Amino acid sequence: MLDGRLLVDAHLHPPRLSTLKPAWTRWAERYGAPGWRSAFDEDGVVVPAAFDELLEAEGVDRAILLCEYSPKVTGIQPVEDLLPIVKHNPDRFAFLANVNPHVHYPIAAELLRQVELGAVGLKIHPVHGGFSAADPMMYPAYQTCAERGLPVVVHCGTSTFPGSANTMAAPELLDPVLRDFPELTVVLAHGGRGWWYDQAAFLALMHENVWIELSGLPPARLPDYYQRFDLRRLARKFVFATDWPGVPGIARNARALADLGLDDDTLAMALAGNALRIYFKSTTYS
Repeated sequence: MLDGRLLVDAHLHPPRLSTLKPAWTRWAERYGAPGWRSAFDEDGVVVPAAFDELLEAEGVDRAILLCEYSPKVTGIQPVEDLLPIVKHNPDRFAFLANVNPHVHYPIAAELLRQVELGAVGLKIHPVHGGFSAADPMMYPAYQTCAERGLPVVVHCGTSTFPGSANTMAAPELLDPVLRDFPELTVVLAHGGRGWWYDQAAFLALMHENVWIELSGLPPARLPDYYQRFDLRRLARKFVFATDWPGVPGIARNARALADLGLDDDTLAMALAGNALRIYFKSTTYS
């Protein structure tokens, strides 16, 4: 816990560094807190105990880990690399599946393979994968998630990695998906970062099952990013996340969110309750 509150970080990348392109490491070194490499051994492999201790020190109760199959932009972060971390402390760690229609076929079969390994949801990365979230190739994956009650996290924000297709980040591209799968839970990672804050906020307020994930967003800037909306109302749809290691500090970001003056119930939902509901079907908010 952090300052007496439950804390869930719903977006962390603990990859094996040798699987990544150099731009990823430059990003982590530029935006990450000093000492993030302490979670890795000399070969660039995450040491589960060290990573667990790092998150314990930051006050994180649950952490959602991400893999990624984007060979042209960031490289391959295979799901199998996350399993030793989850095995070390399943009470703290869970992970999301990742599929890319240019890499996986049949896409539903690969999703099910990762779900059988323990994935609690699906993350897709249209910007790095070079596809639209509304591409019909993705529909079998959405259908699988809808049937199994699994959330879908969609990267909705600009990326500076070379080769990124930032036009694919627009939240409005999800409109046909939300129409065709009204029961699907959708989380907007990065909350529309760049040019689409209004789109992301509108979708979250319009749809009960759409959420705004705060990864990569400095909490102190949220009133500016969403200035056209009632922040206290919108914050009830927030999911705390950092995009570790590209963050100045998990506890630092959580405290910055707490400093926005939200009421206790809303803050508890944003820091942990919403994530527990989405990923673990829990109603525990504090």
